[in-house]
Amino acid sequence: MPVIALASPKGGCGKTTAALLLATELAQKGIGVTVLDADPETYIDTWAKLPDKPPSLTVKKSPTEQTILDDIDKAKQESPFVIIDLEGTANMLVAYAISRADLVIIPLQPSDLDARGAAKALQLVRQQQKAFNRTIPHAILFTRTKAAIRTKTFTHISQQLTQNKITIFKTHLMEREVYRALFSYGGCLENLDPKDVYHLQDAINNARAFAGEVISMVNSPHTPSTRPTQELEGVLT
Repeated sequence: MPVIALASPKGGCGKTTAALLLATELAQKGIGVTVLDADPETYIDTWAKLPDKPPSLTVKKSPTEQTILDDIDKAKQESPFVIIDLEGTANMLVAYAISRADLVIIPLQPSDLDARGAAKALQLVRQQQKAFNRTIPHAILFTRTKAAIRTKTFTHISQQLTQNKITIFKTHLMEREVYRALFSYGGCLENLDPKDVYHLQDAINNARAFAGEVISMVNSPHTPSTRPTQELEGVLT
């Protein structure tokens, strides 16, 4: 029963969008999923009250520092997949969730500000590995990228990650209005009317590729990189 945590101290990096896309794509395949919405904004819990939520997807609101470990254990008994949308801070709730994760996804927009946030998330993973004496697979997910544009900043960040042997998702979550529409209309991408949103099929293909890569990571005996560098603050800046 894999536990997948999405973590970044930097707000607006696409963390909640990635969590929802992953959850709905898995649920569309009939896979049971429990989302623990630990973000104080509770965007996924609000989405769950809209029409067309997949029946195999359960959303539980805002675990606390005192309950998060019990909530994770209970969710693992209820669903094959547990996805945790963590709040954008580095507190004990986030640390506890990371300590139980089978995969930590760190969303990163290709910008200097987001890179600093990702470095802090990587540092927190390293701390939890030491504290609990276990490896915690983790990978960087580039978000809100544009297919035809690769800036110097994007290239620099990618090179720094690669040089420091930090795993990067091959799939990037592109900048798409369709993803924001999910939080307005509810349901899954497949429920949206192509008349209401642009490039719907492209968005579906992008989300499916992301979900497929996550499944491959958690099922692979060769887990993503578990060794952040010792000087993480300098890796991404």
